[in-house]
Amino acid sequence: MISLLFKKRKNVSAVIVAAGASERFGGDKIFAELLGEPVILRTLRAFEGSPVIAEIILVTRESVIERAAELARDGGVTKLTQVTAGGNTRAESVLSGLFAVSKKSGFVAIHDGARPLVTKEIIGAAVAKAVKYSAAAPAVPVKATIKRANGGIVISTPERGELYEAQTPQVFAAELIRAAIELAVRRRESPPDDGAAVEALGAAVHLTKGSYENIKITTPEDMLIAEAILTGRAGKERSSRA
Repeated sequence: MISLLFKKRKNVSAVIVAAGASERFGGDKIFAELLGEPVILRTLRAFEGSPVIAEIILVTRESVIERAAELARDGGVTKLTQVTAGGNTRAESVLSGLFAVSKKSGFVAIHDGARPLVTKEIIGAAVAKAVKYSAAAPAVPVKATIKRANGGIVISTPERGELYEAQTPQVFAAELIRAAIELAVRRRESPPDDGAAVEALGAAVHLTKGSYENIKITTPEDMLIAEAILTGRAGKERSSRA
């Protein structure tokens, strides 16, 4: 159960996880320039601009800590309180970030560093739902037909109306996510996302409205999609001001 102490603490810390090796990208994707600005800086600025986020912790590889900290400082990210080294697995990296979270924070928003197009609306909706229910994650309905297969042979075709693509930030009561991730690390498990670690404790994760634009940069092709989304957003902003 979540203690009343944590329920009373409304401050929200953001843990941005960017400690991966970027093997499928073919280079260091968090420093790749997206329309002239590094991916990780766009991600950090999204949380900097969110009124519900009190502090930001960035988890990255030890070899780029100084570079990332300098980039954030020069980019005007004032909510960044610590840049810390990740571990060998995502769960270990998340736990490293959780150790750095302020004791004043009752909730933690965990976000992929390679999702630079997240909006303050997505962040705010997930936080609001987590404050009410202790665990929340943005998601979008799956568009494609999904097949379960074994050895190249279809086992089943799940009902598409029941399938959602989970996104981040996933937001949790601090005590809950700490317990869930510590258990996963202790058992040497690799949950597919942070919500799955919480589900393993028997807690319910409530879905909020995500966006098909909230993509994760994984391959170079994703950069082209992200550029198109940003260009489209800029066009809409110009039209609204005209």
